[in-house]
Amino acid sequence: MQSLPLISLVIPAHNEEELLPRLLGTVEAARERFRHGREAVEVIVGDNASTDRTGRIAADHGCRVVEVEERRIATVRNHAAADARGSIVCFVDADMRIHPESFNAIDECMSTDRYVAGSTGVWLERWSPGIAVTWALFMPFVWALRMDTGVVFCGREDFEAIGGYDERRFFGEDVQLFVDLKDIGKERKQGLVRLRTVKAISSCRKFDLHGDWHYFTQLSKLFPLMVKSPNATSEFAERFWYGEQRTPRNR
Repeated sequence: MQSLPLISLVIPAHNEEELLPRLLGTVEAARERFRHGREAVEVIVGDNASTDRTGRIAADHGCRVVEVEERRIATVRNHAAADARGSIVCFVDADMRIHPESFNAIDECMSTDRYVAGSTGVWLERWSPGIAVTWALFMPFVWALRMDTGVVFCGREDFEAIGGYDERRFFGEDVQLFVDLKDIGKERKQGLVRLRTVKAISSCRKFDLHGDWHYFTQLSKLFPLMVKSPNATSEFAERFWYGEQRTPRNR
């Protein structure tokens, strides 16, 4: 009888045929270096209404594919995570690449029983003045709150206890997840952690698409909408986060 995996890695993916193979290559390298063996890590891809070869690529790489039609990333993550069997559940976006020691670092961290959840953080694949200023603006909040991106991880039972990601949110669901997990951790005197030595590498496609200063020129429009009405906020989020079409980048 095959033993259950220790770690479940969940990847939400909408039309990711270009970048998903790159991520899965790094995932495979990390699985090969995992101290408990590669089979101790399972990979689940939430194929989110893709119209390209995303699902086929995931299956060809040995991933379990969960089809999710609703275009809301919290929903995709939750539905894919419902298939997870590992005691630790991890999440990473399809346009990232993970560090080869990611699973070892996560396993070592969670085995201490000091943390309820954590993240690896990221480096960006390119830099510019606009990207650097954006980075500098957000990092103090990351340092203070210990809420970061990259590979996000927590215990599966805790994830299920809070109901996973808040599916009412079109954005900000990742921050809410940490807030909810932190509340659980308080009872056990467990906190959040950032694993600084195994950062993922993130693409800059949002900057490529919207411009390197778009956090100041476009997302600044979001705050008045938040005051105006929830519907207006949802409409903006649908256009900005969910309305774009994936197309191959020029090489």
